[in-house]
Amino acid sequence: MPTKKICFIVATPMTASAFLSGHMRALCHDYEVHLVCDLDERGALDGIGQDVHVASIGILRKFSPKADLIALMSLVRHFSNHRYDIICSVTPKAGLLGMLAGFLSRTPCRIHIFTGQVWVTRSGLVRWGLKALDKLLAWLSTDLLTDSNSQREFLIGQLITRSEKIQVLADGSICGVDTDRFKINVDLRTEVRQQLGVPESALVVLFLGRMSRDKGVLDLASAFARLASKHDNAWMLWVGPDEEELTQDILNRCKGVGNRSCFVGFTTEPERFMAAADIFALPSYREGFGTSVIEAAACGLPSVCSRIYGLTDAVVDGVTGLLHAPTDINDIERQLEVLVMNEQLRFQLGASARRRAVDDFGQARLTASFKSFVDAR
Repeated sequence: MPTKKICFIVATPMTASAFLSGHMRALCHDYEVHLVCDLDERGALDGIGQDVHVASIGILRKFSPKADLIALMSLVRHFSNHRYDIICSVTPKAGLLGMLAGFLSRTPCRIHIFTGQVWVTRSGLVRWGLKALDKLLAWLSTDLLTDSNSQREFLIGQLITRSEKIQVLADGSICGVDTDRFKINVDLRTEVRQQLGVPESALVVLFLGRMSRDKGVLDLASAFARLASKHDNAWMLWVGPDEEELTQDILNRCKGVGNRSCFVGFTTEPERFMAAADIFALPSYREGFGTSVIEAAACGLPSVCSRIYGLTDAVVDGVTGLLHAPTDINDIERQLEVLVMNEQLRFQLGASARRRAVDDFGQARLTASFKSFVDAR
């Protein structure tokens, strides 16, 4: 019997490396695995395996009618030439173009993985239009996955899709966490702090992700400024690409304590900075699940996160971290201060977070669940 062919479609190499590398390596044993992404975008294709066939198609993250039409035509041609049995997309733009191209090329199985909705933070006609595109994406797909139970309920409640068409693998997350890579590492903690000039006695709050307004970084900056004005040992570590040029705005909000903020930028080694931190913060306005929260948990970090769908799956409030009202700077500061002032609680929540990450969100478990899902198609 001929080997089945599967193709993953993403916009950036970073998405493939971060979320799909384990799945692709596992599928290579039984499938001919292909990947389509924009190789001109930031990030290297790390860890996907030598057996994966890679094609570059310019799928831009931002709306661009001409570029999007060219990408759609290229995808239709690519799918028609290769005659895949299954295609699988991640992220909104790659999902819409990939599912439409798969429909037009009559690919029999078309899977999209929802990891968060852009339109949640929009209003008016923009929200209506983006939401309509998600409904179209869902209709074009034959199967839908999402990375958290709360996001699944949200999508069903918003009439994006039917309950029988969308499911969550295992306990959630798109790919789980590599608990051998993300772990407590005292030596790495000392090394990274020395490199950054952070005192060993400092209590470090870490933000790691895209530096954007939707991630709540400006709220976090304001909350940290208040916190640091009261606690001389409080430091802030910002890790991730500054997509909206917010660094200066963050520093403006941290006047007087800006010397205790470190900016790292994009990294392919998030585990280094998680090892160096004490608290993980993600005050996001929208999130599908919060993979970085589980990775931080595996490193023994308690989290302070927004009480929104997706993050309520990644954090058990009062057990593995603390939740705050979204956009509420006072509440962010309050929850951070609880952990800064209570070492015993900080360690207790961190230990529980590590146990939950290992038991419920191990990468091997999620990859096995994904492969079983694909095998059944």
